[in-house]
This record gives sequence, C-alpha cells and structure tokens, in this order.
Amino acid sequence: MVAATSTFVACDSLMKLALADVPPLEVLVLRGSFASLWCLPLLLALGYRSEILAITNRWVLLRAFSESLAVMLFIIALSKITLGDLTAIMQTSPLIIVLVAALVWREPVGVVRASFIGLGFLGALMVAQPGSSAASWGALIAFPSAVFAAGRDLLSRQVPRNVPGLVTAFATILMVMVCSAIANSLAGVWMLPSHLHLIQLAGAGFFLMCGQFFVFLAYRLAPAGIVAPFSYTAALWAVISGAIVWGDIPNSLGFAGMALIVASGVAVVMLGERRRRLAMGVAGAIPESN
Repeated sequence: MVAATSTFVACDSLMKLALADVPPLEVLVLRGSFASLWCLPLLLALGYRSEILAITNRWVLLRAFSESLAVMLFIIALSKITLGDLTAIMQTSPLIIVLVAALVWREPVGVVRASFIGLGFLGALMVAQPGSSAASWGALIAFPSAVFAAGRDLLSRQVPRNVPGLVTAFATILMVMVCSAIANSLAGVWMLPSHLHLIQLAGAGFFLMCGQFFVFLAYRLAPAGIVAPFSYTAALWAVISGAIVWGDIPNSLGFAGMALIVASGVAVVMLGERRRRLAMGVAGAIPESN
C-alpha cells in the first residue's frame, strides 16, 4: 500500500507538470491512453484474457463511472491548488464512506468514531482554509471529488468477487478516458501536446497502472484492516513531492489539518476493524443449535 500511494502521487505529480500547458481533461485522456497500453499486456500476461469481458458488468461500470466523476473533478482541482492540499482533502473519502454506510445501511458508528469523523472534516477545512487568501475554487472542487471517490469504494462492495481487481482497474482506466474525451470535446478545448507532455503523461499512465496493481496485491495479501491505514501515507508523499518539485510548503494550519485528517482516518479504520473482530468473536462463541 505504501508503494501504491507513492506511485499514485508520482502519477499526480507528472499530471500537474503537464497541466501547466495542457487542458485538464485532455491530460486525463492522454494519461488513460498510455495507462491502457501499459495495463492490457499485464492483464494478458497474468492470464486474465477470459476475464476481460467482465468490464461490462453493471457494477464494474457504475464503479468506474463514479471514479470518472471523481477524477475529472480531481484534475480540475489539481490545476488550481497544490498537490499536498488536494491529496489531504481527498483523504476525507474513507471518512465519508463510514458516514454514508451509517446513514444508508444503518451500520453502527458509535460516538467515538463519529467524533473522529468530525475531526477529520475539521482537518479538511483547516487545509482548505475558506475565507483566507489560501482559499480557492480548487479546494471547493476537491470536496465533491472526495464524495465521488467514496461512492466508488462503496460500489466496490457490489462488484462480483470473481472479477479480478486488475480487470476492475482496467475498466476504470477506460471509463475515465472515455468520459474525459467526451467532456473535453463538448468544451471544445484540445491542443497538440509536445513531446515533453507525452513523456510526462506516458510516465503518469505507467505509475497509475503500477498503483492500481499494488493496491490489488495489498488487499489480496493482507486483511483490509491492516492495509487501509497505510493509504494515508499519500499525504506525506504529496507534501514531499510538492516541496521538491514546486517548492510548495503548507502553512502551519495546513500541516495541522493534514495531521488531523490522517490521525482521524487511521483511528476510524482501526476502530472499525476492532469492532469487526469483536463481532466475529461473539458470533464464534455462540453455540450452534440442533
């Protein structure tokens, strides 16, 4: 998972470099084209030839569409605010998942987890800093992007278990590329990318494919409760990348907000895992009836 977050941030960093000259949605189209070229041979090499048609499953498509909305908003926000701030705001997505699961599926949350969720959203506001000179439309766009990302993860529950994770990732790459192409064509904003832009976005596509593959491996090799907290290392990688590449250093309030988001998210995940284990223990202790 640590490798996955680092490669996702590398992908985002290369996209932000290309965003200096290339329209946001065109960046996604080019990135998706290269990611597809990287991903398809890997699928075939892993023996998933017969499973590729699973990309037409309705839950796979709905998940991919939710991801497309999240990514299109993400890339627009990325063109306006720093990578570190955007990544930190996106870290509220797991908190949104817990909140939606409680409201829609009536999953128990409890006062302690609810308090951590509230602290996580407070941290996001500290990063966005509304009403200050640091605020921008990019921060406001990032919040609905996090909501659609949460929708993507919630829809993942409905994807049939026989569909390989990498096939689901491939479907998402294709959907994002197609939706971005349609939206950019409607806007009528296309430009001829330079060789440097193509190299940057080919690299972004490669890192995107690697990140998806590492996430797939992480959740296959270890329980979700152990793996999930490490997804918050993305905030650290984003700050490091922003500082090295663009010289972007969050202010003290932004750093405090990032720390609050990460601490709240990890606490919510760990409390949820603890509750799940306790529930399994109680269920296992109940004797079977004759």
